[in-house]
Amino acid sequence: MYGCEAWTISKQTQKKLEATEMWFLRRMLRISWTAKKTNDTVIEEAHTTRLLISKIRKRQATFFGHVMRREKLENLVTTGMLEGKRSKGKQREKLIEGLADWLKAGKSLEAIEATKDRKKWRTMIANAVKQGT
Repeated sequence: MYGCEAWTISKQTQKKLEATEMWFLRRMLRISWTAKKTNDTVIEEAHTTRLLISKIRKRQATFFGHVMRREKLENLVTTGMLEGKRSKGKQREKLIEGLADWLKAGKSLEAIEATKDRKKWRTMIANAVKQGT
């Protein structure tokens, strides 16, 4: 989990993390891969619901809020508002886009504006964690 605040989590990466988490749960509960148990059954046995992704996203959101309130060079780098040309091909997913999607903030600009008000930002994070998305 060290340094997860700076990760960019795409849909493919999220699926891999969830699969790895499920593999860990099955190993810890000593459920054989030949046993015909669904993932929902395994989660019920473990009494957890997608803790890994939720924990990573929460740490990313708190770190992002901290960086955005400082309004220094890190702010410019994180928002991607630097001069220069964009690279060719499919553009990489930005941290803010992933967080805005997780927080259900709509556009990334709405999430950036929400970071200015610390109380509002914390409630947005808390609501997203409660929803478990």
